[in-house]
Amino acid sequence: MSVAAGGELGLARTRVAQWAPALAVVCGLVLVAATAEIVIDAAVGHSALIPKSPVIAGWLRGIGERLGYRVFLVALLLGSVAYAGLLAVARSISKRWALVLIGALHGIVFAGPILISTDVFSYIAYARMGVEHGLNPYLHGPIWIAHDPTWRCARARSLDPVLAILAVGANPLYVIYGLGGAHNDLIMLLLMMAAVSLTFAGRDAAATATVVAGALVKATVAALLPFMILARRSWAQLAGAAGALALGLAVAYAFFGVHGIDLIAALNRDAAFVSTDSFATEIAHLFGKPGVFPVDHAILKGALVVVVLYLLWRTWRGYDWVAASGWTLLAISVASTWLLPWYILWPLPLAVVVRDQRLLAATLAVQALFIIHQTSPLFVNVS
Repeated sequence: MSVAAGGELGLARTRVAQWAPALAVVCGLVLVAATAEIVIDAAVGHSALIPKSPVIAGWLRGIGERLGYRVFLVALLLGSVAYAGLLAVARSISKRWALVLIGALHGIVFAGPILISTDVFSYIAYARMGVEHGLNPYLHGPIWIAHDPTWRCARARSLDPVLAILAVGANPLYVIYGLGGAHNDLIMLLLMMAAVSLTFAGRDAAATATVVAGALVKATVAALLPFMILARRSWAQLAGAAGALALGLAVAYAFFGVHGIDLIAALNRDAAFVSTDSFATEIAHLFGKPGVFPVDHAILKGALVVVVLYLLWRTWRGYDWVAASGWTLLAISVASTWLLPWYILWPLPLAVVVRDQRLLAATLAVQALFIIHQTSPLFVNVS
């Protein structure tokens, strides 16, 4: 490179650095405005995007208009573009500014009604079935009672904590679908990152016990265990995992009998479901098939096993077990025929605390494809 070319490149970088703070502010305001638009319009109610629920955001009524698909999709698209802009200039953003932005986004969502999904009401209903009505939630559905740590991990690895918390906390799928829908996936992710943090601190038994606790919330996080054990090769890990699993199964059996510990049957049942948003469904349509057939399930499971075995081998050879776990969670979400927006959040907290930047790029690419799929009706001429 010539001296002149080097000087021009340096000048261009200086100009970008000068504009970065202003771009960060603009992107932050767009993200806040897009989130607020969804929440304020959602508070009006009478929308197919809002599940029937108690009036818990009535004080916001009268401000907006009924939330329609077009407004929701436009807000989601603009928020996603703003989120990408924030990540691009994350190095120019201060810790305080990032925390204020994330606090504002989360506060806006918490002030509004439940968005998109009715899952949170199922959580409450299943709990009430056992506590109030003495019914086994493994045998009955809610219709029976119709009458009724990411920042610390990034710093531990000498990574940019501001980028880490922005990538997770300001992510539109996390804010709108995860927080907005109050999904238990967020509890699972909290326990997952607590386990990673405990591992970094050398507390192996507590780490594996925490992973097991997360798996009892949602089984997916159990995918971390083999990678953690292969990397650390500690008897304390095995003891912690065995102890936590025995305690969890004992409690489940005491309250729900054999159905409470029959995890395999529950997982096989869920694995048979097919959603219109899954990559498997879209690929089937590309090949002219009407949907996903049993043979496709078998192929996907086989491919997933191959990926996991390869990642286990890489971990045995010294590859970062946190990155391998993240790739596994991403592979699970992509291979799943029952894909929901909050499922592709699973690898994100891990992706921001590893040095293999390909994992974060792949995770964000998958999320971008999902958002493009969701917002595609905006670009279809229906006239």
